[in-house]
Amino acid sequence: MSHILIAEDEPRIAAFIEKGLRSNGFTTTVSGNGLETLSLVQGKPFDLLILDLGLPAKDGLEVLEELRGQGQTLPVIILTARDGIHDKVTGLEGGADDYVTKPFRFEELLARIRVRLRNLSTVKGKDQDILQSGDVLLNLRTRQAIVRGNVVELPVREFAMAEVFFRHPGQVLSREQLLDRVWGYNYDPGSNVVDVYVGYLRKKLGSQLIETVRGMGYRLKT
Repeated sequence: MSHILIAEDEPRIAAFIEKGLRSNGFTTTVSGNGLETLSLVQGKPFDLLILDLGLPAKDGLEVLEELRGQGQTLPVIILTARDGIHDKVTGLEGGADDYVTKPFRFEELLARIRVRLRNLSTVKGKDQDILQSGDVLLNLRTRQAIVRGNVVELPVREFAMAEVFFRHPGQVLSREQLLDRVWGYNYDPGSNVVDVYVGYLRKKLGSQLIETVRGMGYRLKT
């Protein structure tokens, strides 16, 4: 389940993109200004950034420059009304992976997003059907877990949470991050559902596989 950050200060456009992405199975977060966008990227494991250039607080090109200067390899698709050749060249040479001008068709934006995520998967080896940690495997095609050679069936939410952990081994994931990635916007921030589901995974995949990092969240042991 890919998590996409939408940096767009026009609420109508942001809502349009978010609705379309969520209906296609993506998790989304919306940012309305450049400073917030930088803060979010530094604090959450996003898979792709849709970046408007005309952001308040900090221009989109400045955001892109800072991200690339920090060594961030997060795929970035610029989505802007600036359609001049100079703007496109500046954006692409500044580190953007793609450039889409407004007005746009959502189907085209979706296709470009999928291409970038597919390319990212190829580079990182995430196009494989199997994710592994120790003697536990996740088969992304059959949506099954395999523990020491035995198939373990996981319900949809449990598998989604396991996949988030397996895609970020060794990384501390907060309860808020897990809620956002697995349940999207349909969750209660005060709920203990993350703790409950971590308990389910420990029972099925191994009690030592996911460790608690006190005061911070959970981490998949590598």
